[in-house]
Amino acid sequence: MDETSTGRTRRGFLAAVGAAGLAGCGRLAESDDGPEYELNHTAAEWSRYDPEWTPSPESPLAASVTPEVLVENLEIPWDLAFAPKGELFVTERTGRVRRFDGDGLETVASPDSVIDAEAMAPGPDDQPHWETWFLEGGEGGMLGVAVHPKYPDAPYLFVYFTAKTGDGPVNRVVRYDVDAEDPASTGRVVVDDIPADSVHNGGRIAFGPENYLWITTGDAGQGQLAQDTSSLAGSVLRVNAVGDPAPENPDLPGDDSDSRIYTYGHRNPQCITWLPDATPVITEHGPDGHDEVNLLAPGANYGWPEARTREQYAGTDFRRPLVNTSESWGVCGGVFYTGDAIPEWRNRFVFGALIGQRVNVVTLADDADDLPPVGDERAMAFDADWLDDSHAATAHWTLTDVLGRVRHVEQGPDGHLYALTSNRDGRPKGDSFPRQRDDVLVRLTPDDG
Repeated sequence: MDETSTGRTRRGFLAAVGAAGLAGCGRLAESDDGPEYELNHTAAEWSRYDPEWTPSPESPLAASVTPEVLVENLEIPWDLAFAPKGELFVTERTGRVRRFDGDGLETVASPDSVIDAEAMAPGPDDQPHWETWFLEGGEGGMLGVAVHPKYPDAPYLFVYFTAKTGDGPVNRVVRYDVDAEDPASTGRVVVDDIPADSVHNGGRIAFGPENYLWITTGDAGQGQLAQDTSSLAGSVLRVNAVGDPAPENPDLPGDDSDSRIYTYGHRNPQCITWLPDATPVITEHGPDGHDEVNLLAPGANYGWPEARTREQYAGTDFRRPLVNTSESWGVCGGVFYTGDAIPEWRNRFVFGALIGQRVNVVTLADDADDLPPVGDERAMAFDADWLDDSHAATAHWTLTDVLGRVRHVEQGPDGHLYALTSNRDGRPKGDSFPRQRDDVLVRLTPDDG
């Protein structure tokens, strides 16, 4: 079977999780959302809000975690988003949005305008690493997904994808009505004309604590666009549910700056999540190493392409990273975990690594003395004096070479963590991946759970 759920029934899955081409395409207007869909914009009403949160001083490596495979043979899954009652939506970079209810997958939408993207066949492949680096579609295709905060009353799904146009590819965010008989025909543009290329498309989207939609965009392979505040490239955007700028977005330099931009100077951010006090955090791919974890401050410039190393940041006003790696991890999607299923990982930033083929667990603390130990090769401290001094950080890596390339990690309503692999994207390391079951959706299950 091309897509299978294993060891779990539809009823069982929903009970466990729930316990806790644009046909007729048009630009949304504020009037398109009726009063029943109005959202509050107060972080204090966010279910995970905890301004007094504290990190754990214990090592996250104390947890023993095993991946439980829920779905096999996906085609380069890229993102997942949970609905409140346990449904989850998965994007495949090859052009589909799928809905998983615990029993199987159904296709929600596959827009005609999404670019063609190719996946490697499942099963071991003897081609050397990177030889298939540029499969059809490059790094573009169907990328981020987010569920309307009032779903299912507001039956809307938002997706970020690379689209074909007469003037070349663009990235766009589109909203679909998943209750419609033909959801693909209900597409309405939320944000359009985000620069696109075969590389550096960004693509993560999520509704934040104040119910604004956040969008990460890459520099589309043109680094200077990240310093151009009139361009949506190399930025993190914050908009409302119809794509208008959030009212408290910062003023940016430049006479024609785009008011949808929250921060700029980014290379290729592919994660957005929030600390319990509602501070946004991203991961960002670097060149030849120098992957970063960054706290976002409104209006801040993160320096790309001028700064990526200690020496380049020196003497500038660029915002400094919390984490800046010496080697390439391939940092990707993740979540600041607040669940109880894996208590040793609670109040830590958990995210995937592509090149590293692992799950990273980063602990943040106001004081380095409050951080867990880094006593072996599976951990590293980030406390250099040139880094962002708002927090000290340690990173521990888990599940190395167990799943292969980990694209995204997400917290479910049940407090468990779920992850997607990306082993069919043409870039596996060595000859262990892809396996016959790849790609997969897994639940990360504690061995004593």
